[in-house]
Amino acid sequence: MQDLMVYRDSGSRTVDKYLMSHEGRVIAVRRHPAVLLPPLLAVVGGLVLCGFVATLGNLMWIWWLWLVTIGYLVWKVIAWSVEFFLVTEHRVMVISGVLNRNVAMMPLSKVTDIALERSLGGRLLGYGEFIMESAGQKQALRNVGFMPYPEQLYLEVSGVIFGAEEGSPD
Repeated sequence: MQDLMVYRDSGSRTVDKYLMSHEGRVIAVRRHPAVLLPPLLAVVGGLVLCGFVATLGNLMWIWWLWLVTIGYLVWKVIAWSVEFFLVTEHRVMVISGVLNRNVAMMPLSKVTDIALERSLGGRLLGYGEFIMESAGQKQALRNVGFMPYPEQLYLEVSGVIFGAEEGSPD
């Protein structure tokens, strides 16, 4: 199966800053856009609520409150655009944060198991959640939600983490 490398040039620079000199990207993906549904629903709900309040009480200033929800959506879109799930031949990372950058990392040698969970919403919209277990340790990188094309990504990540089984045909 071909390696997944889903990123744009700006994302490439974001990801490359966190790679060691001997590492190469194997898999780099953004989370599924469904992660933006709650802020999008807040904007739509705010539009309806502000429209209702403005017509009832002739309160035109209420629209300034709706701008807050739009600002929240814009912030979440920016945060989504700079967040990456990254797997190299040595480690698994989630790079996130707009003003403050956060890098959660787990060495591949510590990963003992990886599971894929898909909720009903995830099955309908095409995302899943990875749950990674390590050798008896609590890790910062245990649950990674909203992974796009989850079955294909799960197989790719499993292949990188656990490699090919001994004795299996190539």
